[in-house]
Amino acid sequence: MGNTMKSANKAFNILYMLINFFKMKSLKYTIIKSEKQYKEYCKTLEELLGNNNKSKENRDEVELLTLLIEKWDAGHSGFKEVDPVELLHSLMNDRKIKAKDLVRILGVSKGLVSDILHYKKGLSKEIIRVLAQEFKVSQEAFNRPYTLKISGNSKLHGTGNVNALKIHEMV
Repeated sequence: MGNTMKSANKAFNILYMLINFFKMKSLKYTIIKSEKQYKEYCKTLEELLGNNNKSKENRDEVELLTLLIEKWDAGHSGFKEVDPVELLHSLMNDRKIKAKDLVRILGVSKGLVSDILHYKKGLSKEIIRVLAQEFKVSQEAFNRPYTLKISGNSKLHGTGNVNALKIHEMV
């Protein structure tokens, strides 16, 4: 079980104890039990992240929603066997997003997007964060090892992601 799952389970055990302790108090958020509730929580989280309110209450609400969403993602992700680039292609296809749209979303060059989509460059931490937020999936979905395709004349430096395994492929 990954560290994220252990942290989420620990947080949920604490949350469960708090629920029992404050049974009389109505909770603003509960453990996600449906796709509809999941989407509502994702939308709420996005709104909270978009506002400029930096209060402790707002940070706590963001943390709680993040835990609840990550817990749902961990149990309902069908992406466990798909490498990050395959996943990105699938999500782009589902949302009818083209490479030029990714350039705008990620704020990077079209060359970098092309290299990522063709396994020539790895995903940076910042790109992983933006993709996870854009597609409403956990960062772990994009932060897994996969193989880069590097031509025989290419240099191995500058690939961007330590999780991308670098190999030579004859071109």
